Amino acid sequence: MNFALNLFDFKQKVNYKNEVLSGLTVALALVPEAVAFALIAGLSPLTGLYAAFMMGFVTSILGGRPGMISGATGAVAVVLVTLAKDHSPDYIFATVILAGILQLSAGFFKLGKFMRLVPTPVILGFVNGLAVIIFMSQIAQFKSDSGAWLQGSEMGIFAALVGLAMLIIWGLPKLTKVVPASLTAILVVFGISMALGLDTRTVGDITSIAGGFPPFHIPVIPLDWATIQLIFPYAAIVAGVGLIESLLTLNIIDEITDTRGRSNKECIAQGTANILSGLFSGMGGCAMIGQSLINISSGARARLSGIVASVMLLMFIMFGSSIIEKVPMAALTGVMIMVSIGTFEWASLRTFRRMPISDIWVMVLVTLVTIFLHNLALAVLVGVIIAALVFAWDNAKRIRARKFIDENGWKHYEIFGPLFFGSITVFNEKFDVQNDPDHVVIDFSESRVVDMSAIEALNKLTERYAKAGKKVHLRHLSKDCTALLEKASAIIEINYYEDPSYKVVTDIKL
Repeated sequence: MNFALNLFDFKQKVNYKNEVLSGLTVALALVPEAVAFALIAGLSPLTGLYAAFMMGFVTSILGGRPGMISGATGAVAVVLVTLAKDHSPDYIFATVILAGILQLSAGFFKLGKFMRLVPTPVILGFVNGLAVIIFMSQIAQFKSDSGAWLQGSEMGIFAALVGLAMLIIWGLPKLTKVVPASLTAILVVFGISMALGLDTRTVGDITSIAGGFPPFHIPVIPLDWATIQLIFPYAAIVAGVGLIESLLTLNIIDEITDTRGRSNKECIAQGTANILSGLFSGMGGCAMIGQSLINISSGARARLSGIVASVMLLMFIMFGSSIIEKVPMAALTGVMIMVSIGTFEWASLRTFRRMPISDIWVMVLVTLVTIFLHNLALAVLVGVIIAALVFAWDNAKRIRARKFIDENGWKHYEIFGPLFFGSITVFNEKFDVQNDPDHVVIDFSESRVVDMSAIEALNKLTERYAKAGKKVHLRHLSKDCTALLEKASAIIEINYYEDPSYKVVTDIKL
């Protein structure tokens, strides 16, 4: 019973109509994406479709974000393309399994919480870059197989059908929300194309999606150290890219739905799904922001929509390929273009004058890296590093010292701001060792000692005062500060420190 509650989210009111129709819409949108990503990786189309089914089904049941859709993704395909060129598909499957094991480990060790370290400008840049990528990927649909732009009536028909799909998605919600706009657009364009016998590209023109149930297959590869050395770097990148994209998508869906997902649970679900994907002839994957937004915008909020989407995708493969292959690509192109428009954070452009210049540069840089390198993990990593360095620089300039001499002739330095590697230079400039009296009090009630560089700075400062025959008293250190000092006392001499409130340690000597 508890499993059923978790599966269908009965704790919240579930709109079954929305869940089923949203799932059907997502299933239709998954087909060309999965096929395209498999071809990018140099694999058969069914490898991508099987991955989309397994990833979507497992993460919908076990994942930490109901309503989020997972499947075969371009981020994973780009990583695997080099390995696929030089080795058999069994190496791909083994790599995906190993990546899943790494993702499981991240979930078990609760590493999902580190997504809190990703600042808002990085998320905005990531989302905007991804929106541009989704849009640019649809431009290829306006070209022939040779790469030339469609001409004449072929271009006119295709563009008109795309425009009709976009118009329906934009306008229908203003009239009614009884049925998902995306599904309505696909069905209307499909119906018009069939009724008028329009000569336009369909899913079947790309490739056949007919197949059976994903076959269970243990990868046949040499189990030796050379194989591990070969596949481990790819597996680590797939695991990292997959978790970053999945957890960022989770955060985006959280903001849209005003709810909170469980990042560590999602890590475990992604790992489990990739392991099963590799065992059932799939190329692996992660969360898909485009399909997730289609699902959420269609009104889905529970796990049922993801389950329906993955099961319907399998039904398409096994029984409905002849029908699905007749769906015009123009309908799916219109849906994805509207997804890209909805994904882009247009509000971020209006806040340029209100945001700090450093945040603007971080957001723009992450957007550009995402667009031009198509490396989502690198884009996020670069953004986080730059944002961290900017934060450190800003805080390094904020350390201050209030000075006064008490009735006993002791000079007090009341420190404000964190003492860490970036602020120690400014910190040292605050003190006048030669002209200070014999007793100096450094008060940290409004500050904190953050790292080993700060401890080293305190040690050198007390040494300077000691050489001048003067005594330093460190006061009001927080518990975590004193813990750092106690750990450092074995390798760094803290000449004098005392705390009248905490009574931590006095006069440490090695």
